[in-house]
Amino acid sequence: MKTVKFLVLAIAMASFVFCGVAQAVTAKKAVLIIAHEGFQDDEFALPKAALEKNGIEVDVASTELTDAIGMNGSHTQPDILLKDVNVMSYDAVIFIGGSGAQVYIGDPLAGKVAQDAIATNKVVGAICIAPMILAKAGVLKDKKATVYPAQSQNLAACSVNYTAKPVEIDGNIITADGPGSAAEFGEVLSKEILSR
Repeated sequence: MKTVKFLVLAIAMASFVFCGVAQAVTAKKAVLIIAHEGFQDDEFALPKAALEKNGIEVDVASTELTDAIGMNGSHTQPDILLKDVNVMSYDAVIFIGGSGAQVYIGDPLAGKVAQDAIATNKVVGAICIAPMILAKAGVLKDKKATVYPAQSQNLAACSVNYTAKPVEIDGNIITADGPGSAAEFGEVLSKEILSR
């Protein structure tokens, strides 16, 4: 009888260990790229909360590792420098908007991260003015996308099909128009990441 109990316990423990390893291997991971100063607080916090609620691990990348400050005064500590982002380590690369995000529009490093993410079929997201980062990197050409309304003409000038929707999906690219759409943006991103 003791042998049977021991065998059952051993099998149960092995199953637990195996399942834990399987979960670790299949865990999804996203990187949120923010400006070090002037990221939009809700566009950062709401998608991050949605991703984490759905079991997706989140890293925050910026140009500095010191405390980053949002437009409305929130603070967050980046985990990684933008220059050290390895796209292959993530299932999704997401650019957060806000006035500070302008520093990434036309920036070669941010552009390369976006291009690498597209080339490796990752989920790519951008909200508010951040779709302009993708447009200037050339990854939105002939794609459907949305953006903060004040940037709509600039987006269209990059050969992008501006749809004016709150959240737009074109393949693996998800764009959103601003803070009012941040929660929906986070949920749509989560669904797309988990479907892969």
